[in-house]
Amino acid sequence: MIDFGFDKLALIGAVALIVIGPERLPRVARTVGHLLGKAQRYVADVKAEVNRSIELEELKKMKTHVEEAARDVEQTVHKEFNEANQAFEQTWSEASSGLDEASYESSAYSTALPAPGYRPPKKNWRLKRGATPQWYKQREGVRRHVQSGAARVARFRPPRRPFP
Repeated sequence: MIDFGFDKLALIGAVALIVIGPERLPRVARTVGHLLGKAQRYVADVKAEVNRSIELEELKKMKTHVEEAARDVEQTVHKEFNEANQAFEQTWSEASSGLDEASYESSAYSTALPAPGYRPPKKNWRLKRGATPQWYKQREGVRRHVQSGAARVARFRPPRRPFP
């Protein structure tokens, strides 16, 4: 990169003062400053866009790696589940082959009790039962009774002091 020292900048300023003139030099300096600012912002935007694209590519790579790992885990889980299911079925068929059907039907399992019928709960519909106990409401300062706005203001108003 070009290295500008104080002596080089002073030389450029003196040449600009002679060539452009003292009347137009401030306006030209402002214009050059604006153009340099725009160029710096443009370069910063390009750098930010390049960084975003690099991060996006890295995220896409990570996404593919995570998806592959998830597929591997899913296949492993399905494989283990199928093996366990086959082992269970084999053990179940071996254990149930020793039982004969007649002894199973005559056992106590076949004489099950009938399912009880539905009975609606006994409720006193006129009495409202809250889920929160009264002692908890009192301890936490929850209002338990409806009170008008004027009564609430009167309750919390400080007592009047007589005039001196």
